Amino acid sequence: MSSEQPPLSHEAAAAACSEPNPVTQDFIFQQTMFRIKDPKVSLDFYSKVLGMRLLKKLDFPEMKFSLYFMGFEKAEDIPKDEKERTRWCFSCKATLELTHNWGTEADPEFKGYHNGNSDPRGFGHIGIMVPDVDKACEYFETFDVKFVKKPNDGKMKGLAFIQDPDGYWIEILNCGNMSKDF
Repeated sequence: MSSEQPPLSHEAAAAACSEPNPVTQDFIFQQTMFRIKDPKVSLDFYSKVLGMRLLKKLDFPEMKFSLYFMGFEKAEDIPKDEKERTRWCFSCKATLELTHNWGTEADPEFKGYHNGNSDPRGFGHIGIMVPDVDKACEYFETFDVKFVKKPNDGKMKGLAFIQDPDGYWIEILNCGNMSKDF
């Protein structure tokens, strides 16, 4: 006997949501965190391959880890003053926090982190909107980026999945493509 339930209807999904409380009107989605093995490799990938900038770096020597906040902000918008830069960074929407526990990059026994896409499944991916999925994928191929799915593979056409150096999945999408079939 299957315990599989049908998906919620659009109406049921809407009914399951509450109207946001006015107290939450200034809340923003600020960050998603990935644990990384080697900051040099990850920073290179997110800046060179995906075009993000390092918004802020924070070190915690007593706990032996560093945080690298990446995002799609303009270089001229990044404050020079470090206190102001910290405040500004935490006001940016949708940043990626790369957390490096010191020593993992040099530990041959370190196997890496679970990306959530193998059992037990959990976290799935982040999504990056690009102007042209095919052109973006051609660009990624010049860096030998690992593909999970290319734009014309599988049932869902027009989107791709790549992996970062730690195996986290990144969906590559275009908002125009997403509205075609839904």
